[in-house]
Amino acid sequence: MSTGNGGQPTLEEVAARAGVGRGTVSRVVNGSPQVSERTRVRVMRAVDELGYVPNMAARALVTRRTGAIALVISEPEERIFGEPFFAGVVRGITTVVGEASRQLVLALVQTREQVDRLDTYLTPQHVDGVLMLSAHDADTLPGRIQGRGLPVVFCGRPGGAGEMSYVDVDNTGGAREAVTHLVESGRAVVALIAGPQDMIAGRDRLDGYRQALAAAGREVDESLVEAGDFSEASGAAAMTALLARRPDIDAVFAASDLMALGALRVLREAGRSVPEDVALIGFDDGPLAAVANPPLTTVHQPMEQLGREMALMLLGQIGAGGVSTPEQLVLDTSLVERASG
Repeated sequence: MSTGNGGQPTLEEVAARAGVGRGTVSRVVNGSPQVSERTRVRVMRAVDELGYVPNMAARALVTRRTGAIALVISEPEERIFGEPFFAGVVRGITTVVGEASRQLVLALVQTREQVDRLDTYLTPQHVDGVLMLSAHDADTLPGRIQGRGLPVVFCGRPGGAGEMSYVDVDNTGGAREAVTHLVESGRAVVALIAGPQDMIAGRDRLDGYRQALAAAGREVDESLVEAGDFSEASGAAAMTALLARRPDIDAVFAASDLMALGALRVLREAGRSVPEDVALIGFDDGPLAAVANPPLTTVHQPMEQLGREMALMLLGQIGAGGVSTPEQLVLDTSLVERASG
């Protein structure tokens, strides 16, 4: 078929093929509900037959939407591309965004200059909404974009959670269950490798540790607590410091699987057998947990579901033209018992 658009089928040609008006085709392409299902099917069949590709710039003018969603991650690249948690969450996000025929724009933020550049980009002229992953207390970007009319959904409860939408997991409950398991299995000296304390997830898992000890009638000994940053290297450093202070440790709860794996290496090098001498539990239940030696007992958090729910919440807010009441969703965790503790 000859076309009038440099070889590309036009809206008029789709309308002629479908036997409807140009305006009807426009409404179908732009997702308007004011079209019958029978007509929508006929138009989409014509779109497929002709290979019509909508003019996204023109579509944006009509719908006042860009079709793009920004995913902002405030961590170094080596962590984002090397840690199973990020891979799982991003996989869940991309599945939903792809099914919605949206474009995902990945923005990695590490420096003040990157924050400033991103600050000028995150506007309704460039994206329809923002997903924010791994927010720290000192991050200024969330507050800077909230007043622009852009829907924003966080992965994890951010500071000022009463004013923001987020999807989180039960970090406190998961940590409490892990430490309770160690106490009830007869362990007397239970240490904690905590997460970063400038993140609510890190603080919540510390709270769960404290709550479990309090419920068992034990006092929290601060010499048994050492913080890391969720990485394997920080877990190894924390375990080294804990053993130097408290060689009588017989159990460790690490607030991430990677920190647990770092601790496992240090314990092995120190001649401590796991779980015979020291029981060990992590948090994540990523792919590495099941293949560790010994296989790692850990708290399962549904990483892909976390990403999917974030994307679904944001798409719902975009479809509703923004949201006046922030939404919060907390997903359950569960303890997965393996051989380490």
